Amino acid sequence: MKTFNYLAIFTILLTAFACGSNDQGAIVESKAIPVKVAEASAQTMAGTISASGTIEAKNSTNVSTRMMGFVTSRPVKVGQSVKKGQLLISISNTDLNAKKAQAEAGIIQAKSALENAEKDYKRFKTLFEKNSASQKELDDMTTRYEMAKANFDVATQMKKEVMAQYAYSDIVAPFDGVVTNTFIKAGDMANPGMPLLALEGGKHYEVVVLISENDIVNIKPASKAKVLIKSQGMELDGVVTEISHSSTNTAGQYVVKVSINNASKDVLPGMFVNVNFSNGITESQSGITMLRSAIVRNGQLSGVYVVGAEKVAILRWLRLGKVKDDKIEVLSGLKAGESYILSADGKLYNGVKVTF
Repeated sequence: MKTFNYLAIFTILLTAFACGSNDQGAIVESKAIPVKVAEASAQTMAGTISASGTIEAKNSTNVSTRMMGFVTSRPVKVGQSVKKGQLLISISNTDLNAKKAQAEAGIIQAKSALENAEKDYKRFKTLFEKNSASQKELDDMTTRYEMAKANFDVATQMKKEVMAQYAYSDIVAPFDGVVTNTFIKAGDMANPGMPLLALEGGKHYEVVVLISENDIVNIKPASKAKVLIKSQGMELDGVVTEISHSSTNTAGQYVVKVSINNASKDVLPGMFVNVNFSNGITESQSGITMLRSAIVRNGQLSGVYVVGAEKVAILRWLRLGKVKDDKIEVLSGLKAGESYILSADGKLYNGVKVTF
C-alpha cells in the first residue's frame, strides 16, 4: 500500500516537472523577434509599360505563282541577299509560248481584217456622198468596220493577258531583301497560290508585342519606346507605328507594332526583345509602392507582414501591379504610410511579437 502511494507521488512530481519545462520553452519562444520595417510610399511606379515580343521585317512575303508548271530553275538559296527585279524562280512556259504565238497570229489576222474593212468603209462613204451607194450599203460597211476594230482590240488584249502570265513564269524579287526559306526546288510542280519561297526586307524592321487591356489605353501612336534585344545586349530607339483596336483574335490582348529606327546588321528577324513604353503617368499621381524584397510568396499568392496592434506581425495578402527596379506597385491590401516588415532575425508567423 505504501509502495503504491510512493509511485503515485513520484508520477505527479514527474508530470509537474515536465509541464514546467514546456511552459519555460513556450516563454522562450514567445520572445519578440527583432525586425526591420519600412513604410508604404504614396507614389505610383514611373510611367512605363513593359512587354515582350519579336522582331519582324516590315517587308516580308511568301512568293507564289498563279500558273501551273514544272520549276526549271531556282537560282537563289536560303540566306542569299537579292535585289529588286532579280530572278528567283523560273517555271516551264512551253504552253505559254504556244498561247503567245496564237495571240500574235490572231492580232495579224484581226489587223488585216481591220485594214480591209476600213478601206471598204471609206470607199462606200465616198460613193454614198456621190449618191452611188445606198444607205443600207453604207450601214453594212460601217457595221463591218466597227466589228473589225472590236476584233482587233480583243486580239490585242489577249496578247497582253498572255504576256502578263510571263510575270508568273519568271518570278522576280518585288523588293530588296533576303531569302529566308524555300518551299520548292527545280523539277517540282508549282501550283497556283502555293508558296515557293519566303523573302524578307533586309533593312527595315519592326517589333510586334501584345499589350493587356489595362495598358493599351495608355499607348499612343507615334509615342517613343525603348527596345532591348536580349541576345545582343543592345538597346534601340523605337516609335509606335500601329495599334490594334481589337483583341478578338489575340486572346484578349492587343497587337502593337514598334518601328526600329537604328537597326544594325546584327539585328535579325525572330529575335526576342523587351519593349518599354512611356504611358504618360507621372510620379505625382496617387498610388502605393513598396520594396520587392519584403514580398512573401505562397504559390500564386503574394503578401507582406505588416506590424499590427501591440507590435505583432500580421500576414496581409496583396494584389500587385507593375515592377520597376527594386519597387513594386500595390493595387490593394496596403495603405500609404502603413509599416511592413522588410527583414527579421527569426521566423515570422501570424501573431508573433516583433521589436524594432
